[in-house]
This record gives sequence, structure tokens and C-alpha cells, in this order.
Amino acid sequence: MLKGKVAIVTGGTRGIGFSTVQTFLDNGAKVALCGSRQETVDKALQKLKAVNPDYDAIGFATDLLDTKDVKKLIGDVVAKWGTLDILVNNAGIGNSTPLYDQVEGEFAKVIALNVQAVYNCTKEASEIMRQNHSGVILNTSSMVSLYGQPAGCGYPTSKFAVNGLTKSLARELAKDGIRVNAVAPGVIATDMVEALGEEMKARLAKTIPLGRFGEAQDIANAFLFLASDLASYVTGEILSVDGATMT
Repeated sequence: MLKGKVAIVTGGTRGIGFSTVQTFLDNGAKVALCGSRQETVDKALQKLKAVNPDYDAIGFATDLLDTKDVKKLIGDVVAKWGTLDILVNNAGIGNSTPLYDQVEGEFAKVIALNVQAVYNCTKEASEIMRQNHSGVILNTSSMVSLYGQPAGCGYPTSKFAVNGLTKSLARELAKDGIRVNAVAPGVIATDMVEALGEEMKARLAKTIPLGRFGEAQDIANAFLFLASDLASYVTGEILSVDGATMT
């Protein structure tokens, strides 16, 4: 579905990001994965090569809040593969600290990585995409971007902002042939969810109409669809993948 396409996936070393990287590779894309530390980037690449030595994948440890570092990332990818077709802004951090317990800088840290980094990468990538009058920008949102959450106001605030960027840039960049969409995951089976224990997991699963947690692959599949030509007339959408939790 993505044969010959060149993609960058931030936050691509584990979880949803890693599954998205592998799914894109399985569908013919060339993929640059990004992580915050070289160690985790190297480990992710080794894991991919163990699955398929022929995967066309490279990795970067990039500070997404440093515009010079982001510019270098985009430049290095284009220098290697000649273009950039797909950007997945997946890097981010969560937060569930109650308002009264938050320390100075905690809110700003969440907003910086979850919003400013998305903006930085999108701006640099779109400059390349508009030259080809073609491109896809995909953002990781969250089900709490629609309804908020009971503690940790910075995280849903950041995801509301991601939705705003998605919808606004979809309208602005359409003239340049660039589509912009987001995926809003529900409760996904991650290491953090596993740590809750069996009883808590069972109680949580009962709140989901489909009766189970989502898998990282479920989100990767949504990104695959939105990145492909099957979604050529889809832009400005926030696609919920949450088992009807927020319906």
C-alpha cells in the first residue's frame, strides 16, 4: 500500500510508533524512525532487522524541540532517499498529575513535546512535500482530546491542540496537495496498562464496548490507511480507534 513511499515516524522506537514503522515497512515504504536516545533507536533497528534484514529503515536520535535538529533530520532523510512523502508525529508524553500536585514546568513540558514538537516537524516536512505537491502528515491524538480526563490537564489540553493543528493545517495545506489527519487511540495494551494488574485490567476492559483493549497494531493499521492512496480524499479527520469507548 505504500510501495516506494518515504516516511518519518517520530516516537518510533516502541509501542504504537514501532508498530507503525514495521507496518509501513511491510507495505513497501522506506522508513526513518526517530527516538529521544541513540540507544533506543539502535535497539529498535536491530529488532526490525531481526524480523527482516531487507527492511529499508534508518534511525535518528533527534531533539524535536530543537528546530536545527529537526531541519537536519528532514535534510538527512531527503539526502538519502530523495524525497519525503509521509510524516507521522507520534512522539509525546502523558501526564496524570492532579492540578494541585503539579510542579512548576510540568504543564509546559507536556505542551512542548506534544504540541511544539508536532509543529516543528510538520513545518519542516511540509516545505519538502509542497515542492512535490503531494504528502501526508499524520498526528497521534487521543480519546481524551474529545472529552478530557479527570487528572493531568496538560495531556488532554495538548491533544485538543493537536486536533486543532490537524484540522487547521488540513485546510491550509490542501492547496499544496498535502493531507493532514490524526488518529485518536483509546486504551491500548502497553507496558503501562500491563502494570495495572489483572483485576484492574479486567475492570477497565468492561468499560469498553468491544470488551478488550486495543493493540498497537490497531493504531498502526489506521495510520496505514490514512497514509495510503485509499484515503486520498480524507483530510482534516480525527479518526477514533477506541472500541467505541467514547461513542
